[in-house]
Amino acid sequence: MYCPFCGHVETKVTDSRLAAEGQQIRRRRECLKCGERFTTFETAELVMPQVVKSDRTREPFDEAKLRGGMRRALEKRPVGNDEIDAAIAHISHKLRSLGEREVPARLIGELVMEELRHLDEVAYVRFASVYRAFQDVEAFHDEIAKLKRRPRRDSSAGQLSFLEGSAEGKAGRKRDS
Repeated sequence: MYCPFCGHVETKVTDSRLAAEGQQIRRRRECLKCGERFTTFETAELVMPQVVKSDRTREPFDEAKLRGGMRRALEKRPVGNDEIDAAIAHISHKLRSLGEREVPARLIGELVMEELRHLDEVAYVRFASVYRAFQDVEAFHDEIAKLKRRPRRDSSAGQLSFLEGSAEGKAGRKRDS
C-alpha cells in the first residue's frame, strides 16, 4: 500500500482489528520512509448480478435505486432506517447467494414485496399496486385477501396492521389483551 503522505511503496501494519460489526478489517499502518501513520479498511468485494429488465436490457444492480423504491412505499410509515437497511441487506444477500451473473428485474421486485410484506402491510400494498399495475379496486381487494391468508414472521409482531379494522385484526387485539 502506498503512503498517502509521501507516496512511498513500503508500509507496515501496526494494528489490525474488526470493524463495522465484523464486515471490515481496520488496519493501522506506518510508512517506513516518512514515519506517518494512517488507517485503511479492508472489505470483501462481492459482485452483484446484472439486472435483466423486461425489455431485455441489462443494467448493474443499484442499491440506491432499491432503497429509493422502498422508501417511497414506506413514506410516512413507522419503519426505521435500520429496518430498511436490514431488508436491503437481506435482498442483496439473497441475490448474491443465487450465484447467477444475471437476474430478472421481476425477481428483485418479488423480493422487495416479500420484505415489505414483513415490514409494513400498507407499504406492501402501495408497492404492489405500482409494481403489479393494479387497474381497479378489485385488484387491491384481491391483494389484500392474499395478504390476510399469508402467515407473518415473528419479528413483525410489533407491526401496525393494515388489517386492524377487519374482524381478523380485532380478534388479534382481543387475544393480545
